[in-house]
Amino acid sequence: MARVINERSAGGVLLVPVGSALLVALISLRGGGVLALPKGHIEPGEAPEETAVRETREETGISGTLLTPLEEISYMYWSRVSRARVAKTVAFYLLAYRAGSPAHHDAEVEGVRLVPVADAPGALTYPGEREMIERALSKHTGSM
Repeated sequence: MARVINERSAGGVLLVPVGSALLVALISLRGGGVLALPKGHIEPGEAPEETAVRETREETGISGTLLTPLEEISYMYWSRVSRARVAKTVAFYLLAYRAGSPAHHDAEVEGVRLVPVADAPGALTYPGEREMIERALSKHTGSM
């Protein structure tokens, strides 16, 4: 039986107003074949909210202000590096644009796409993240 590693991460649904449009920052991975929400490992001593803000800034080049916690998603995947199954839980937070540019994303991602909020669920690769953004937008865009 393969061993299981438990992993906790945090990420952000970053809303970026451009004129009258409201966009969401998505990261591009694996040759552009994957569009995902920015997220990453919670560092020792770091609160999940801090991780969400930090990882979103690092991966998108855009700083966000924390608005509210959203929900968590959980999934399993196989890690070739660890040669183990990973049970991952990601806490997501809604963030509003503060400053920055997608041109300043880190090398961990291949690119950043700013996608209209209405198109974001269909653009995301992973089902859990599609559900997360649909819930986030249905809960919060009306009040923004």
